[in-house]
Amino acid sequence: MALIETEEAARRLARAIASDLSLYNEEKIVKGITEDNLFTTLAEEIEEGRALYKRRVDPGLYGKNFYDRALVDILVKAKGHIKSKIW
Repeated sequence: MALIETEEAARRLARAIASDLSLYNEEKIVKGITEDNLFTTLAEEIEEGRALYKRRVDPGLYGKNFYDRALVDILVKAKGHIKSKIW
């Protein structure tokens, strides 16, 4: 399989992986946000997604942090309705 070489495709992949994390781990996300330890609670799943992302994109694109931005957008910002100590 060819590596992803465009920023747009790399962003789409990052968002798709983050969306899957959100879809399949809703309970853990709610718990992580409520207890203010989201990234610790989902550490294994996040790293598995990161490894997949890293395998699929050109190394020059990996360093642009599209995956981390997608995690924040989809796992944090989109869950702003969940009560948390930090907001």
